[in-house]
Amino acid sequence: MKNEKLPQFQPHFLAPKYWGFWLGVAIWRSLLLLPYPILRHIGNGLGWLFSKLKVGKRRAAIARRNLELCFPEMPEQEREAILQENLRAVGMAIIETGMAWFWSDARIKKWSKIEGLNYLKENAQDGIIFVGVHFLTLELGARIVGLHHPGIGVYRPNDNPVLDWLQIKGRLRSNKDMLNRKDLRGMLKALRKGETIWYAPDHDYGRKNAVFVPFFAVQEAATTTGSYYLLKSAPNCKVVPFAPLRNKDGSGYTVSISPPVDFSDLSDETAIAARMNKVVEKEILKGVEQYMWLHRRFKTRPTEDDPSLYS
Repeated sequence: MKNEKLPQFQPHFLAPKYWGFWLGVAIWRSLLLLPYPILRHIGNGLGWLFSKLKVGKRRAAIARRNLELCFPEMPEQEREAILQENLRAVGMAIIETGMAWFWSDARIKKWSKIEGLNYLKENAQDGIIFVGVHFLTLELGARIVGLHHPGIGVYRPNDNPVLDWLQIKGRLRSNKDMLNRKDLRGMLKALRKGETIWYAPDHDYGRKNAVFVPFFAVQEAATTTGSYYLLKSAPNCKVVPFAPLRNKDGSGYTVSISPPVDFSDLSDETAIAARMNKVVEKEILKGVEQYMWLHRRFKTRPTEDDPSLYS
């Protein structure tokens, strides 16, 4: 049974104030009819345009600082190369989100492959926390996996009600259901039924319900406590990470699913969070330039007196 709280289409979505939004969606969908090699060029062009805009420059400064904090020993020139490739990937992410929401199953399969699917099939009966870190390709990666092994998506409601409905409609093409990211009870219920829960623990959601543990070279990074509560309440479930990456040769996408990670020897909240961060780090290193560095990953500090890392 689908989550009854999910947004539904409303007649007022067709009101004049949303006409500009619908025009943008129409143009977006029309572009997606083009062959994938052409879409790659358009995506790169959008990324270049983004980097030149004011918002792009501000986000680039955040990404540059995130990379500096995480990889202080990496030569600056190498970090800058990663940043520039990351900014180009932002434009492609707009195209890839549309591909995830609107492309046919056949077209998705043509341009993708999946490795390690057996790790999901072999552990499905126990319930799976499917750890998907915030790559720019995450939407498309979820669609690719969902064609082979549909699960329960976890989402953050969008402030725009029309976009909120549209994203849910798109994500349900590859998910059995969707749950609000704050709905831990719903996640636990699904895990106990042997479902696969999409879970992304790698963003800074603020001081509330946060634990501070190392993340790359940052010794005290705010990490969600959700990992602890899920593993404590559903101890038999498996933690399976994955990385959805854009192939550099333009041949499409490869989703690599990693073997389950054992947390059974841990019961402490901090220890579980620290190991989960190690899981996240390992997946990020598979495609550093495709990770979502544009958000303020370390905005929450362990004490109020500590200076901001972004000052």
